[in-house]
Amino acid sequence: MEELKKHFLKTRELSEKICQPLDLEDYVPQPMPDVSPPKWHLSHSTWFFEQFVLIPFDPNYKIFNTDFAFLFNSYYNNAGDRVLRPNRGLMSRPPVREVMAYRKYVTELVLKLMDRSDFSKEMHEVIVLGINHEQQHQELLVYDIKYILGNQPTFPVYGEYFGVKKEEHNAEFVKISEGVYEIGAYGDAFCFDNECGRHKVYIQDFEISNRLVSNGEYLEFIEAGGYSDFNLWLSEGWDFINNQKILAPLYWHSQGSEWFYYTLNGYEKVREELPVQHVSFYEALAFATWKGMRLPTEFEWEIAAGKFSWGQLWEWTYSAYLPYPGFQKAPGALGEYNGKFMINQNVLRGGSVATPEGHSRITYRNFFPAASRWLFSGIRLAK
Repeated sequence: MEELKKHFLKTRELSEKICQPLDLEDYVPQPMPDVSPPKWHLSHSTWFFEQFVLIPFDPNYKIFNTDFAFLFNSYYNNAGDRVLRPNRGLMSRPPVREVMAYRKYVTELVLKLMDRSDFSKEMHEVIVLGINHEQQHQELLVYDIKYILGNQPTFPVYGEYFGVKKEEHNAEFVKISEGVYEIGAYGDAFCFDNECGRHKVYIQDFEISNRLVSNGEYLEFIEAGGYSDFNLWLSEGWDFINNQKILAPLYWHSQGSEWFYYTLNGYEKVREELPVQHVSFYEALAFATWKGMRLPTEFEWEIAAGKFSWGQLWEWTYSAYLPYPGFQKAPGALGEYNGKFMINQNVLRGGSVATPEGHSRITYRNFFPAASRWLFSGIRLAK
């Protein structure tokens, strides 16, 4: 029980620590619908514990504020109505001080719940899910903070955090032999339901790069006219970059003959030796096509992951986000966590510099729409 308490407290504290470099005004903006204000993340992750832990398991629990379920529910239809996602940035109220009081209130009562003599396995499992849920939001919080600050005209500095590093090892392709392999979560460690059940897949011979694509390599693609050659793009991707007037990865800016980009440490010249990031699935696939290669499937990636280093950036795969054999949604609101998003999404594998400890595992299935660029995404080639 003490380990669970420590894990819970560490998670709750880290969410607030991520926000410490922000000014009060930074907690509210929502520059696009996919980005949620930091204030909303702090509140929503707290509401999750209130809604799914305290209300069902503590008969004496007094709701902190009856409006908060409407304000900070994300997508749980079973939990009631909610503010529309694009309108989260319109909420100047509740103020940040009340959000912090809400966090303190819920945290203390969850800790007291863990001390009860009738503390059950079911309570334990939901709290563990809540911890992992908040950790997922911590990573989204980093993405969203970068997008909020990266769309300010002065490119404010957040700090030297969450930066990628140069991959020092020599570039080569790792060969993987055809065969039948097992995929999916195993053992007793925590996993999300979309990582289950473990099953067999057949893979043909393939090779996969032991390094991510670098900024320098991606610059070659840009300079070769990659964004103007429709032959390299899926039809949907071609429409996307033209409609959005996209000519480079997110946060990149052309100044004369040089490229600069926004990082959380400020605005600087593009460092060619670092892995390229903030590219959509469309851009990743167009680059791979230009190189005469492809993106790995999520199954190829999982099979090969022990052969190369990973974890700096989420890596796009050419796999649709679909249920594994035997997948079953849990009943009620918690069943809405993953299963209802299994359409129009692509799987990413690995992890990023913003991924919380324990979430970077070879079976973890991240998923985003193909046009997504604000997440910490990169490219690994296969052939």
